[in-house]
Amino acid sequence: MNDQELLELVDRAVDQFNGNLNDLGSAIGMVMIGRRYGWRVVLLIHSPTTIRKYVKILGLKNLRDVLPEVGELAERSNAWKLVDGTANFWKVVRGQISGVRSAIVQKK
Repeated sequence: MNDQELLELVDRAVDQFNGNLNDLGSAIGMVMIGRRYGWRVVLLIHSPTTIRKYVKILGLKNLRDVLPEVGELAERSNAWKLVDGTANFWKVVRGQISGVRSAIVQKK
């Protein structure tokens, strides 16, 4: 999805939103961060319940439809560094492996 399409998605979500603006702001923040980090990193930051909530707010079926799988900044994510290249990604997302999920990033 290009930047213009992403902005249109955000505008639609804002226009159609009914509820707590903190939730809307968080959903928009998630997709904007995911634009640069990718949906895999987003799944390592947020719980599956939170992802479902934000995807619904944005009127999406799936994050994979709008975000790159691995964005240009993914390597800055501590959680991504731990699971990249391993078979543990989905186990971490499902909560079967604890202690990996993290929102911490570092400059190169």
